[in-house]
Amino acid sequence: MTVKVSSETSRRLKYGAILLAVIASALVLTASTQTWYTLHLTATSGHAGTLTVAGSAAAPAVAALSLAGVAFGAALALAGRILRYVLAVLGLVLSASIIGSTASAIGDPIGSGITVVTNATGVAGDASVRAIIARADATAWPALALAGGIALLLATVLVVATGHLWPVSSRRYGATEDASSDKHAEPSDDDDEHLSAADQRARARDAAIGDWDELSRGDDPTAAESDDDA
Repeated sequence: MTVKVSSETSRRLKYGAILLAVIASALVLTASTQTWYTLHLTATSGHAGTLTVAGSAAAPAVAALSLAGVAFGAALALAGRILRYVLAVLGLVLSASIIGSTASAIGDPIGSGITVVTNATGVAGDASVRAIIARADATAWPALALAGGIALLLATVLVVATGHLWPVSSRRYGATEDASSDKHAEPSDDDDEHLSAADQRARARDAAIGDWDELSRGDDPTAAESDDDA
């Protein structure tokens, strides 16, 4: 069953999906630069205090994935019908990777900050680092990054579901050709009355020259007019 939509609706579907993909990716990118967790170290460990864990440390792949998501949205604006679905596969991979990375960090806040703690304290080893972390306080940014990944997934699903309804490229070349043809079209007799006296004299002169050329070739320029009058 073929669904027909208006050109306005098809444009809204296209640019809605593209806008959602770009905004979602930008949200994830912004979140990756913000603080996700604050880790409180135990006083007994000799490293009392707090350490902040940015999104780029908690989920290192998220920043690169979000940049790819922005490029994905931009590519959709130029892609043809077949390429849209190729890009949609890429969008599914990107969104699934973002969701997986952020969900992993949300599920294990302390584990996502092990590298930060090791760099700050010199304590190495998963078990050793976890032993000196009393607790981890989360900000809203991990949840926002997860929401951005889900929104990117929805944008990709929208591409798959409505991509065949998106408008095709405009026929600007055809329009240019038509305009060119009109430009070089021969003027009709009806246009004579709209010409100035100088233009009418120029046209009469051109017609006379044309008649003379026909006579030079042995043709009778009045023959066509006689046929028309018959």
